[in-house]
Amino acid sequence: MTKETKAKAENVSVSLNTISDNEGAMKRLMRVGRGRASGKGKTSGRGVKGQKARKSGNVRAGFEGGQNPLYRRLPMRGFNNKNFTTTYTVVNIGTLQAMIDDGRLDAKNTITIESIIAAGLTKKPQDGLKVLGNGELKAKLSIVAAAATQSAVKAVEAAGGKIDLLPKKVYEGKLKPKAER
Repeated sequence: MTKETKAKAENVSVSLNTISDNEGAMKRLMRVGRGRASGKGKTSGRGVKGQKARKSGNVRAGFEGGQNPLYRRLPMRGFNNKNFTTTYTVVNIGTLQAMIDDGRLDAKNTITIESIIAAGLTKKPQDGLKVLGNGELKAKLSIVAAAATQSAVKAVEAAGGKIDLLPKKVYEGKLKPKAER
């Protein structure tokens, strides 16, 4: 404090009409568009022409002038039910009968997904074997499958065979996506 302000402070009692901010505490706002001499005349600090020079010319955050924005160029992340779908290797009983007739499958052995792969009907086991009821079955078969339709079960039992269904996989705790199975 200077000597003058110190002297004033000692002589003046504090009352509502004498209270004021310290010097420099309040910065005056810049008044734009009030002539060139003010330093912010003419274009008022907005540059020249173009979208951002207009009064409502602000663009939203992330706008890239019509170019495909970054948030759309990046891959989507998060939960997707497709990761948890069950995809079976599907075989009709008519196809099984044709493979037995050709000698590619033995009717005396139990038919599993491994024997189907060995016979060359498919290359990948996926989530197991599903037996469908299309076609005619003459041979007595013993089949171990993950799933089967009711018509397939009836047709196999009518021919004197049986279908054993494997229990479904149950995951404790959190679900595991197909890629981790």
